[in-house]
Amino acid sequence: MVGPVPSVREILAGRAGEEMSLNDRHLNPQLGRIVRTLGFDRRWVRGEGAHLIDSGGARYLDLFSGYGVFAIGRNHPEAIAAVEEAMEAHTANLPQLGVTLLSGVLAEQLLARAPSSVAAMVPANTGTETVEAAIKIARAATGRARILYAEHAFHGLTLGSLSLNGDPIFRDGFGPLLAECEALPFGDVDALERALARGEVAAFIVEPIQGKGVNVPPAGSLQAAQRLCREAGALFVCDEVQTGLGRTGRFFALEHWGLEPDLICVSKALSGGLVPIGAVLVSRAAFDSVFDGMERAVRHGSTVGGNDRAAAAALATLRVLESERLVERAERLGALLLELTAPLVERYEVVSDVRGLGLMWGIEFGPPSSRAHRSVWNAAERAQPGIFSQLVTVPLFHDHRIFCQVAGHRMNVIKALPALVVEESEIRRFATALEEVVARAERLPSALARFGMSMGRRALAARR
Repeated sequence: MVGPVPSVREILAGRAGEEMSLNDRHLNPQLGRIVRTLGFDRRWVRGEGAHLIDSGGARYLDLFSGYGVFAIGRNHPEAIAAVEEAMEAHTANLPQLGVTLLSGVLAEQLLARAPSSVAAMVPANTGTETVEAAIKIARAATGRARILYAEHAFHGLTLGSLSLNGDPIFRDGFGPLLAECEALPFGDVDALERALARGEVAAFIVEPIQGKGVNVPPAGSLQAAQRLCREAGALFVCDEVQTGLGRTGRFFALEHWGLEPDLICVSKALSGGLVPIGAVLVSRAAFDSVFDGMERAVRHGSTVGGNDRAAAAALATLRVLESERLVERAERLGALLLELTAPLVERYEVVSDVRGLGLMWGIEFGPPSSRAHRSVWNAAERAQPGIFSQLVTVPLFHDHRIFCQVAGHRMNVIKALPALVVEESEIRRFATALEEVVARAERLPSALARFGMSMGRRALAARR
């Protein structure tokens, strides 16, 4: 017999400690196995600014930031207050056949910060919804079917956005995906020109900086891509779901290259970390060609897209970004992080590159030059591609309380997306800890032995 549904307060007070068992029974037990094996199975009880806090009171520098969601930090009081204000106002939320104020003001504010090439907003709830909307709008506006995207791209995991995903581990088993979608090498202008020349391209969708791998575009490639799309009558779409709202030291990353896209996809950080939200900023020509009459006014939408609480959180996010000068802060601290970590390329054989823009940063590892260590590296990589990155992320977590991520499957790139409110002292602490861990990891035989033993113990415990 089902009992009464407990309140949030009752759940938090009475069932603390059941997180992993509930996950294993009802959610994703394979994720539970990963978390246990890596030793990341902390009981997180609080989030505050750039930190996660576990049940023992230990503070961890969070360089995941919810994949970029917590740009203004976790539980920012101004964002919380804005959502509470919207709730207390008892607004006439989501009248559906009608409009409300907060979503309109949000559109006004976003468009005021965007290039003049866009003039309207289509509300959504998530990043993948914005990409789905962009695909539909591009096809309807141009009357064409083909969508071009970049290899290694990540645009979401619903079926349309998955069709533009450059990683087969996400795509395999879910086909057939959308037809007429073609991957091109990231930043390859000649390949884009050839693909456009074959005709019938509705849009080229690209992340200004790729999240999977933190890949920065070759100089001039994005400007050339925009020009080629215009010449071919295809729409140029910037996916700013992760790069937007100050992450790279500009409000939109596209500003670094002076781009003027036909569509811009925005989500993640726009939520303030509180209420999911997304938005597609669309050129007037594309918008009017899709919503071109009263009978077609609702041909695309989302039931709770544009809701008042999400808009309130988003408006608060924009205020915090400006009042705390977080965009400028991301530029300054990102430059510092590169300054502190770029020398690792010269100091350590296994560090092949350090790159990024603003507080979107990555370090790439490659095989050492010495024959003995290279053979150990190759053997380890054959057994588990991308394992060297784990020799760095796991000790950062356990020894330094720094929570960061590998930048993609089977990839020896580590990525950091700190909250834009992160303190300079924490950036310096991360750089110091990173060098200490890399120095130990470069001693491959002993590092792999330590890692193997610790993983084995955790894997055994996870099976139990």
